[in-house]
Amino acid sequence: MSINSAMIAGASGLIANSSALAAISDNIANVNTVGYKRASAVFTPLYRSEGSSQQFAAGGIMSSTKLQISESGLLTPGSSPTDLAVSGDGFFVVSENTRGFTATDPVAFTRAGSFTPDANGYLKNSAGLYLAGWPVQADGTIDADPSDLNSLEIINPVSVGGAAEATTEVGLSANMQASQAVSASEATYDATGSATNMASGGVTADVQYGIPIYDSQGGVRTINLSMLKSATPNQWHAELHVSPASEVTTGAGLVDGQIATGIIAFDANGNFDAANSTIPSSLNFLASANVAALGATEVQWAASEGINSQTISLELGGPSSAGGLTQFDSQSALAATSVNGTPYGDFSGVDIDNSGMVFAKFTNGIVKRIYQIPVATFANADGLEALGGGAYGVTRDSGSYTLNTAGIGSAGNIAAATLESSNVDLANEFTKLITTQRAYSASSKIITTADEMLDEAIRMKR
Repeated sequence: MSINSAMIAGASGLIANSSALAAISDNIANVNTVGYKRASAVFTPLYRSEGSSQQFAAGGIMSSTKLQISESGLLTPGSSPTDLAVSGDGFFVVSENTRGFTATDPVAFTRAGSFTPDANGYLKNSAGLYLAGWPVQADGTIDADPSDLNSLEIINPVSVGGAAEATTEVGLSANMQASQAVSASEATYDATGSATNMASGGVTADVQYGIPIYDSQGGVRTINLSMLKSATPNQWHAELHVSPASEVTTGAGLVDGQIATGIIAFDANGNFDAANSTIPSSLNFLASANVAALGATEVQWAASEGINSQTISLELGGPSSAGGLTQFDSQSALAATSVNGTPYGDFSGVDIDNSGMVFAKFTNGIVKRIYQIPVATFANADGLEALGGGAYGVTRDSGSYTLNTAGIGSAGNIAAATLESSNVDLANEFTKLITTQRAYSASSKIITTADEMLDEAIRMKR
C-alpha cells in the first residue's frame, strides 16, 4: 500500500537527516581543530518507477557521509618551528609509536601538524601520532625512497646531541715592516736545529702571530707563525709550529712542534709572492690513532690527544687578494685572522625549510641537516579512510601513496611555524543546520499524515 511506503519514506527521511545533523554537529564542534576536514552528508533517493500505469511506491532516502579531505583549510601562524602545514596537496607520514614502521605496523597520514617534542624528544602531534622523516646519512645523502616506509625514521632532533667543526681554512692579514733590520742570528739560523730555530725560542723571531684553530672535537689549538727577516731582500724565514709542542708528533726535518718551515717572499710592490715562497699552502695533520711511521715532514696529532686527522688550507693573499700578507715600510702588525670551524656547542633548536629539510641548530652557530620530511600524495585523497585523531588510512578508492620531496611533482611545500585550520565554513554549516532541521520536521509530518490517512482507512470499516 502506498500509504505504508510513504510512512517508511518519512522514517528514512528522519534517519537521513539525523545523520546529516551529526555531520554538521561534528563540523561545528571542530571548527578550531587543526587540520580537520569537514564531513558532508550526501543524500541518495531510493524510489523506483516501473512505468506510468503503475502505482507509485515511495522508496525513501539513504544518506552517506563524505569527508572533504582534499579541500585545504586556511594556513595560519603557529607558535613553534615544529608547527607544520602542507601548502598544497599531500600529507605528513605518522606512526602510533616511536620505533617507526614494520610490516605489521599500520601507516597513517595526516595534515594535523601541531608537532611538539615528547619526553624523549620525538615529535608528535596533539593526537599522539609521531612524525616520520628520511634521516640524513653521515655522508650527507638522503635515501628518499618513494614507496619504502623502512627508509623512514621517527624524527627526534634532540638525539643529535652537541656538535663541533674542525678548522679547514685559515687566512691572515698582516704587514711585515720592510725596513726591519736583519738580526745577527740570521747568519746562523737553521730551522732544523733546536738551538738555531724560532720554534724552540733559540732564535728570537722578528714577528710572531698566534692563530687559534679548532680540532675534530672542538678543542682550541694554537698554531704560531714565527718570522725572521732574511738577508735576501724581500724574503723572511718562516716557521709554523704548534704550542705546546707536545700536542704533535713530527717526522724527520721538523722539530720542536714545527708543522712547516720555509720562506715567505714578497714582490717589489710589497705583495705576497706565492711563486717564490716555499711555505706550504696546506697543513696536514694525521689522526692521533695513526700507528704508521711518519715520513719526512709528516705531522700527526699526538696519540694522547685522541683526535681525528685534519687538513687546513692556508691563505696568505697575493696581488689580487683582499688582505693577506704584505711588506710595506710600516710597523709590523696583525690586522686580522680568518679561521673557520667552531668549538663544541649544545643543541639549541630546529629550523625547517619549505622542502621539509630539518636543521639542528647549536649554541656555537653550527647548523646541520638531520632529516627531511616527506609529503605523501594520493591519486584520490577523498577516498582515504578516517582513522581518528585527524589521521587517514589507505583504501582501494584512495590508491597507494607516493612519498615525495616537498614541492616536487604534485606534493605541496611544507610551511614551518604554520598550522592548517579546519576547512569548516561556519556560515555554511549554520545554513545547513536550518535546512536539515526543516527537512527533519517535514519528514516527521509525512509520518503523522500517513498515520492519519491509515486511521481514516481503518474507520471506513466501522
